[in-house]
Amino acid sequence: MRALVTGATGFIGSRLVRELARQGTEVRSLVLPGEPVEHIRDYTGDIRRGNLDDPQSLGGLIEGIDIVFHLAARVTDWGSRQAFYKPILEGTGNLLAESAEKGVRFVYVSSIAACGLGRHLKGMKESDGACMSGVPYNDAKLEAERLVRSSHDQGLVNAVIVRPANVTGPGSVWVRDIVDRFKGLFVPLLDHGRYSASLVYVDNLVNGMILAGTRSGAVGNTYHLRDDWDVTWKRYLTDLGAMVGKKPGFSIPFSLAWTLGAISERMLTPLNIRPPITRLAAAIMGRDNDVDTTKAKTELGWSTQVSYEQAIAEIRPWVDEYLRR
Repeated sequence: MRALVTGATGFIGSRLVRELARQGTEVRSLVLPGEPVEHIRDYTGDIRRGNLDDPQSLGGLIEGIDIVFHLAARVTDWGSRQAFYKPILEGTGNLLAESAEKGVRFVYVSSIAACGLGRHLKGMKESDGACMSGVPYNDAKLEAERLVRSSHDQGLVNAVIVRPANVTGPGSVWVRDIVDRFKGLFVPLLDHGRYSASLVYVDNLVNGMILAGTRSGAVGNTYHLRDDWDVTWKRYLTDLGAMVGKKPGFSIPFSLAWTLGAISERMLTPLNIRPPITRLAAAIMGRDNDVDTTKAKTELGWSTQVSYEQAIAEIRPWVDEYLRR
């Protein structure tokens, strides 16, 4: 089997490349021009330089490929609409065009954000209606999903969509950014941190992605991937804070956090200044986003392999090293 991985140098992509190689898959990686590749070079025999924003740089990328794992995206909680839509929606469209009518399975790695963050998603199934939320990352992911689905329905690709929950692990944005906030100002709780953190450990996610790419019955389906951990945001932030000798601060009501996020984004994003709070962060930390994962368990045979305690044990050495830099 031969697989293409976009976003191969990223946090999730590099783990996926390593696991595919371990399983005997030939891996081709798409990386940006000038992007460091030392950490994936041992696991991918074919490194291609290109940019999803530039269709001409993608020529021949799909030749000889059986499965496309499309991960490349802007992954952060702030930025202009164009900053998200160009790599996520336009980039996905360019890759779909290059993949069209080549018989590949196209695994699009979306996010539970595509469901429409900002409301409680607890128990939401893949068949339930997703909606636009006005948050650029959320909406770009949803529109990209629709584009992938359209290409599948037209018979251009054999598509599978996976929606990870909040991905954690050594170097995750949900570790690094929180540690940075602890080092700087403070990390507040939203609604007293009582809602589930809705986490998925990176290795558990990678396992689910590979199952989505290889199980015969997965084509045409969407799957939620979230670990069965009983972990609230208060517990998760307390555990990360303990690694830097801090504790989460006072609580902010979700409605206030959402409003402050909207105001901060409107004022600071045009100036290219990161807002101190965003609607995306408020929606993730101040709502219950425990989407239903029954479909992935029954159809893919997916399950949580790494426990929360094991995950924290693996994150701690990374944080220690990060603090020494």
